[in-house]
Amino acid sequence: MNLLEHTAIPLADGTRLHARVWLPDGAAEQPVPAVLEYLPYRLGDGTAASDHVQMSYFAAHGHAGVRVDIRGTGESEGVLLDEYTPQEQADCLEVIAWIAAQPWCSGAIGMMGYSWSGFNCLQVAALRPPALKAIASCYASDDRYADDVHYRGGLIIPMDMLHWSVTMHGWQARPPDPEVFGEGWHEAWLERLEVEPWIVHWLAHQRRDAYWRQGSVRDDPSQITCAVMCVGGWTDGYTDSALRLMELLDVPRRTLIGPWGHNDPESGNPGPSVGINAELVRFWDRWLKGIEPVEDEPMVTAYLQDGVRPQANLTHRPGRWVGEPAWPSPQLRELVLALGDGTLGGDPAAGSRSIGSLQTVGLDGGAWCADGRSADLPVDQRADDGRSLTFTSEPLDASLELLGFAEARLSLSSDRPVALVSVRLCEVRQDGSSLLVTRGQLNLCHRRSHAEPEPVVPGEQMTVTVQLDAIGHRFAAGSRLRLSLSPCYWPLAWPSPEPVTLCVAHGPGCSLVLPERIAGARGSMRAPDPAPTDTVAYPAEHLSSGSGGGRTITRSLATGRTDLVFDWDCGGRYRMPSGMVYEDTSVATYSICEDDPLSARVEVSTTIFSGRGEWRIEGVSSGVMTCTADEFIVVSRLEVDEDGERIFEREWTHRFPRDHC
Repeated sequence: MNLLEHTAIPLADGTRLHARVWLPDGAAEQPVPAVLEYLPYRLGDGTAASDHVQMSYFAAHGHAGVRVDIRGTGESEGVLLDEYTPQEQADCLEVIAWIAAQPWCSGAIGMMGYSWSGFNCLQVAALRPPALKAIASCYASDDRYADDVHYRGGLIIPMDMLHWSVTMHGWQARPPDPEVFGEGWHEAWLERLEVEPWIVHWLAHQRRDAYWRQGSVRDDPSQITCAVMCVGGWTDGYTDSALRLMELLDVPRRTLIGPWGHNDPESGNPGPSVGINAELVRFWDRWLKGIEPVEDEPMVTAYLQDGVRPQANLTHRPGRWVGEPAWPSPQLRELVLALGDGTLGGDPAAGSRSIGSLQTVGLDGGAWCADGRSADLPVDQRADDGRSLTFTSEPLDASLELLGFAEARLSLSSDRPVALVSVRLCEVRQDGSSLLVTRGQLNLCHRRSHAEPEPVVPGEQMTVTVQLDAIGHRFAAGSRLRLSLSPCYWPLAWPSPEPVTLCVAHGPGCSLVLPERIAGARGSMRAPDPAPTDTVAYPAEHLSSGSGGGRTITRSLATGRTDLVFDWDCGGRYRMPSGMVYEDTSVATYSICEDDPLSARVEVSTTIFSGRGEWRIEGVSSGVMTCTADEFIVVSRLEVDEDGERIFEREWTHRFPRDHC
């Protein structure tokens, strides 16, 4: 393998993007296909280790690996003003053309990535660059409004919106490496420090408008004409599109979904791990080299999870792999369970039940997009169930398998013009523990449209359908199903401005609809291979461990305020082979009083550390988000020191009118 450590890719406007290239032996004499990953996460330090493992594996199997930092990140020139911009996508078209023109490239290119780069490979594929033959979109979405870290069901996600803004503000505050960037690095760095925190864009667009439609390929999936592979994790927050795209696209496609959180399938929790790079090489061989597959692949290969005792950390999830020949699968059928007076299933009489606001419902729900290692999984749901309106089935006579999207069909009314409903499906095990299986939520002002919200008419009956997150799960015989409803779900939904009481009907037409996998359905034709042992480790020095991650809940009986603190495990401090040292930490606090939705408060702080030798950069990116009945208020702050001297300090305060939320 030949590593091209620092490669400059020139763009038409004179900007240079920084790249690292892994070439197979002999590529200069016999050109090979190339696989591109295009990210803002600093290839010189932030993703250096994972890049090397992945791209060196591709190179060892006959594909060049190309990792490029987006404009304005790492050692690439320019300024990055937001995520998933048209500029980002236009630059990528030039990058692809540049790669295809290199003497070591055969002209066939694949594009891939996790999270951000999973998003942008979908977006770039929709622009149809001629050299792009296939993409692998992992932990990503085709709908920026529905499935990103900002809004879900038309509701702000308190856990993620401010946290992501603060995190990216911190990443952008790290300097380019002077030894790589060269002359002008300090001026370029100071220009980046002046960029406003990105939450200003996200809160300015609280409905699904043109801002969110840009880059959402769900609106016109026919734009994508190359082969597509999707990868998702049931613990991750982005899995819905991994199934949705199988239905929407009309190209060669497949999807692989395991139990994983927002980590790669080779090392992430919960296991079992999968050799995802080997799976990708099979995909690249087929669509970049024209090598026919050895065997047929099911369109959907998914891990059907068994129930477990609820716990915040889980290294392995029991279950088995199954395969579906198409999506929607002919091996699925709808199972409709009627809502009764506290019952689920059967033939219930008509009636209604009410549930009022308890702001702390949701505290045991874990993270929306869990990493699987920071004590961020849902714990026992009995406490949240007890503060919600519940419908519980009789014990199951036999096991029940689900794969796909469940939905709750509800008839309800609200006593306030702005309200939400949170829906959760749990497995109540024979020991009484309640395991969260899947959930969904809906801003009732968005009941007809995310683009054109409208107030709720207090007391007026509404018929709504709430789709729950995609899931693969096997309920054990003897377990019960429980559907829980509430008008609050903190901190995964910003609370309505006033306490709300929902009146929920039961009886005919009110039901939980489940995607039942038919008993005896054929299993997967080929289970994914386990993680390989022949990967090449990156020679970074681990100087100190991270926090280990943690989640604590503290309730003050004197004030009534409850604080949920997430300490995210960011890995610790590392020294790169270049001598560059980096570290970051992230702590978020979600605070609320039980009887006051306007007491909601999110506070996030991330640290910044970079340096080489005696040169040292330290700083803090932080933010606080609060609200009134009419506004959201965000205060963001950035402080940066160079060699112990403060070189930048600024605070931004923004106020946003609440738009039906």
